[in-house]
Amino acid sequence: MKRVKTGRVVSDRMTQTIVVRAEERRLHPRYRKYIRRHFKFHAHDPREEASIGDLVRIEECRPLSRNKRWRLIEIVEKAEG
Repeated sequence: MKRVKTGRVVSDRMTQTIVVRAEERRLHPRYRKYIRRHFKFHAHDPREEASIGDLVRIEECRPLSRNKRWRLIEIVEKAEG
């Protein structure tokens, strides 16, 4: 089963590659308080349709390059402007 994440595009300057910032909330084991953590993922965008600020869904795939291990599935919401 492939993992799927949702996040915002923070960079689209590379050819066929976007950088997606995904946030997740984890419960601290001792203090029982939610902590927000973010991670950046390089994702493959072959048609170069995503732009900065878009909300996108990405899925895990085989290694495509040194840093790319995710693929763009769909653009959930386009950025304004």
